[in-house]
Amino acid sequence: MRAQAIARAKALFGLIALLACLLGPAHAQSASTAPVRPVPASAQAQAILVAEIPLRADTDHRYAESVMERVTGADPTDALAPRLEAISRSVDEKLQQFQSAQLRTLPIMRLESLERHWMFDARRFTDWQEDMHQATAAYANDAAELARRREAWQALKSAPGAADLPPALTGRIDSVIAQLTRAEQALSVPLGRQIALGQRANAVEERIQSGQRAVADAINYIDARLLALDAPPLWAATFTPTARSDAMAYLRSGLDMELRFARQYAAADTGNQLALHVLQVVLLPLLLWLAWHSRHAIRAGEMSKTAARVLGRPLSAWLLLAMMGVQLLESDAPLIVLQVALLLAVVPVLRLLPPTAREQLDLWPYAITGLYLAERLGIFFLASETLYRLHNLVITLLALATAIWLRARAQRRGNAQAPGRLHKAVRVGGWVAVALLAIAGVSNLVGNLSMAEMLTSAVISSGYFGLMLYAGVTIIVTLLQLMLARPGVSRFRIAREHAPPLVQLLIRLVMLSAVAGWTIYTMDRFRILRATYAFTTKVLSYTLALGDITISLGNILVFAISVVIAFWAARAIRLVLHDELLARMPLPRGVGNSIASLTYYSVLLLGLAVALSAAGVKTSQLALVLGALGVGIGFGLQNVVNNFVSGLILMFERPIQPGDVVEIGDTSGQVRDIGMRATRIKTFEGADVVVPNGTLLSEKLTNWTMLDRNRRIEINVGLAYGTDPAQAIELLASVARGTLGVSTQPAPIALFMGFGPSALEFSVRAWTPDFDQWMSIRSDMLSRMYEALKQAGIDIPFPQTDLRLRSISDEAGALLAQARHAAPGGGQAPT
Repeated sequence: MRAQAIARAKALFGLIALLACLLGPAHAQSASTAPVRPVPASAQAQAILVAEIPLRADTDHRYAESVMERVTGADPTDALAPRLEAISRSVDEKLQQFQSAQLRTLPIMRLESLERHWMFDARRFTDWQEDMHQATAAYANDAAELARRREAWQALKSAPGAADLPPALTGRIDSVIAQLTRAEQALSVPLGRQIALGQRANAVEERIQSGQRAVADAINYIDARLLALDAPPLWAATFTPTARSDAMAYLRSGLDMELRFARQYAAADTGNQLALHVLQVVLLPLLLWLAWHSRHAIRAGEMSKTAARVLGRPLSAWLLLAMMGVQLLESDAPLIVLQVALLLAVVPVLRLLPPTAREQLDLWPYAITGLYLAERLGIFFLASETLYRLHNLVITLLALATAIWLRARAQRRGNAQAPGRLHKAVRVGGWVAVALLAIAGVSNLVGNLSMAEMLTSAVISSGYFGLMLYAGVTIIVTLLQLMLARPGVSRFRIAREHAPPLVQLLIRLVMLSAVAGWTIYTMDRFRILRATYAFTTKVLSYTLALGDITISLGNILVFAISVVIAFWAARAIRLVLHDELLARMPLPRGVGNSIASLTYYSVLLLGLAVALSAAGVKTSQLALVLGALGVGIGFGLQNVVNNFVSGLILMFERPIQPGDVVEIGDTSGQVRDIGMRATRIKTFEGADVVVPNGTLLSEKLTNWTMLDRNRRIEINVGLAYGTDPAQAIELLASVARGTLGVSTQPAPIALFMGFGPSALEFSVRAWTPDFDQWMSIRSDMLSRMYEALKQAGIDIPFPQTDLRLRSISDEAGALLAQARHAAPGGGQAPT
């Protein structure tokens, strides 16, 4: 009996090893013993020492029991079988309904919907595979571990000298082998079910890939034949009547498949759907709240017409934003969901266009919307090729006539209205639409039905989608402006100081996103998105190999985008930390700036690492770059590294911070910002001086505002001999005390400093807390002192020198005599 069990276990061992290789290693669970690191079954079994037999036997026996206990529990793969069956049914339905040859006869919209359905099934199958891996990894690992341990005991039993072991040990060895074999037998049952389920999954995966390839080939076939005639000329076409029942059956079958796809998509409950639901739930109360609080301003006419229109119709604004959210967050949803979303947005689009846009667009919005609705009715003519062709021709001619009439109407109104940017764009777009619609009409007549259908649908759909985006962007921009202008937002410093540029940045991002979305949608409708995507992918995937380093254009683009994102994220984080979070905390001097700056550079470094990883740069490849960088540092980058380290020291020691007034060498001014390499100082003359951080640490640095912003003002005054020192001291001190901006503590003082060559020397010393205005305060104090001394009759002498000549020449004496006689009033003769 035991031999048969061992034979069955060995037979299953190959399948178990195969499953272990497919599912990968996982950590084995242990019920009562310490966890054992999993080891692949192919690893060589370690020899068991005789002294370790009792302890090792107990450990392996308990491990086998724990495996059997887990096997007797519920198999986690039981819940996976129904999910795989549901995916298999969906796959089989599509394969049975649409054969490969039949796909090329379907309308392109039907093919695109079918392609989305296949992508949805592929995504569901990928999720199922991940769950299957997690559910079966433990079983495969247990099988490998049991086999490894049993082989170790078998090796011990077959080793030379095993026959000389005591009977007790021999019996213990046989008992452990039997227990491990029973555990393998018990484990083989769920493993067999899992292997069979995996084989079914492989078949389902192959059918999904086959269906995706067939649909992609059909779409490429139709795109390749856009310039080829695929129908007889209209005048030679024969009308084949289609029974009403057949047409309804055709429409019903397509609608049933779309509805099943929509139900399956809704039941999947993906993360995008959750985000959309949250957006829809949050937007409605927000719009209602803004409309309620703005009702008085709307009635009083205090708001712009655009804001009043948006807030006056909150339900329409919510519906339009919700439908735009469907297009953005559920771009892979069934086409019927996206088409219904576009149809639901028709009324809100027309109601929420800004008044200025209405004046510039004239009747274009109503014309585009009406044509879009009429073009959507073509779905009811799909059962008959002739009726569908005639419907397309009617829509094309109607759109062409409408575009020409509106262009002529705009030409007549052009003199009375100055054309704006939107008006110019509509004018250019109108002429392009006229040309494309004319081509579509001619294509329909001569027999190129694919080209006619594509051009007509693309022109009308892209026009309506652009109109929808324009109305939606108007709502978003209005809400951004209103939210940032709320009184509660102004209490944040970042909103007060950065609101205008922030609003402009957000508006540009919204506009750029809208333009990008419209461009992608338009390229898809004109059937050039796939070709463009394939060409771009091919170009970006071109790889240039330099030794072990491989570089591609795609990697370079990803690296550049990642660096830009990291840069903006670092700036935003530093701004929020510096202006909002850290500014509200009772931190020591300079700590907030240091934290914000270090966070900024840390985010940059992290972003750079992520960018390198996203670009495909490996750690081994970075070693070469780091080695070259080390050589560069050794040869010529010592100063750069010195300044970098000095910047870190400045961040941690904080001897200066932005706003401090410092003197370094011949430079004095206010610190603007402290970087990792250099510090920027704004001099009092208005110049920006970049000082390397190493210079700030190596040279003498004077910080006038390190601990406080008090500044001492010292004025030296010389008074004429004969002045009462006590009177002068009192007068000067009182003037200093009465000067605006002078501190009372410590009080200003006047000191008698000594006897000068021509005056008594006094010094006035006062403090001011307003460092930035100390020069003005000093000037005011000097003016007041001069007036006070003048009123007190105290002179401020200027330096005088008496010259006594002991002897002069006769010529000099004669000249002095002449000068004396020539001087008015005469004078004394020189001695």
